[in-house]
Amino acid sequence: MTDLILSSEIRAARAENRPVVALESTIITHGMPHPQNVEVARAVEEDVRAGGAAPAIVAVLAGRLHIGLEPEQLTALGTAKGVAKLSRADLAACLATGGTGATTVAATMIAAHRAGIEVFATGGIGGVHRGAETTFDISADLQELAQTPVTVIAAGAKAILDLPKTLEVLETLGVPVIAFGQDAFPAFWSARSPLKAPLRMDDAAAIARAHAARRSLGIPGGQLVANPIPAEAEIPAETLAPIIAQAQADAARHRITGKAVTPYLLQRIYEGTGGRSLTANIALVRNNARLAARIARELLDLQG
Repeated sequence: MTDLILSSEIRAARAENRPVVALESTIITHGMPHPQNVEVARAVEEDVRAGGAAPAIVAVLAGRLHIGLEPEQLTALGTAKGVAKLSRADLAACLATGGTGATTVAATMIAAHRAGIEVFATGGIGGVHRGAETTFDISADLQELAQTPVTVIAAGAKAILDLPKTLEVLETLGVPVIAFGQDAFPAFWSARSPLKAPLRMDDAAAIARAHAARRSLGIPGGQLVANPIPAEAEIPAETLAPIIAQAQADAARHRITGKAVTPYLLQRIYEGTGGRSLTANIALVRNNARLAARIARELLDLQG
């Protein structure tokens, strides 16, 4: 059985019966350059703490699955080279071979559930890529949401994806998609898309009750809470549309496929927006962390 390595902060939170919020680690290794990656990760941790919960960044270090990182481990991960990007398919292989890897949404959900953590904050989930009807490029995040009972707070799905198809797959898989405080489904860097979210809830307590109700009914899988980016940080969809279209065309021309697609597109969009996409990304991740802490507190109160 794979042992979990809990950080000192997570061990203390468990001993004191305080809520915990899981955080992914790909934002550190694949999301932005050093030292900004470490600075942002620490800011997100502080947002969770300010909300009354303990932050648990999930990562594999030298073949050990860590739930929460010590400060020196976070620093080391932020400068490490050749770190694997782990999803459901390769998490166990990385552990078995003694590798070091950063967890995506799917892998973080698996680790969080294994550690008894029910709330996870990220930036945006993966989904159905544009052109998936021929490439079959669909993120493992969607299946993970259907089978692993973790509530995931994200700013919707990444705007580079086919959002209508992503919502259709989530519906087919029986995943609740809850827009927080609005009717429209958020589009990552933009607070709204033309799509209506299947569900709407306006407070953290209702989301926590829904999570608890699914658990008591024995319904498998988690919830997706689509939390819109703060208005002051968003990039209008009409500004992004031509930039995303050009990035998609360039990726197709260069035959970029698989796990390389998302980082390539994000880099091109960063260049096309003059860096605004990264600023917006940081704002939405921190906003999601704050909401996740509130939901985790409410869940703990329900259990108390």
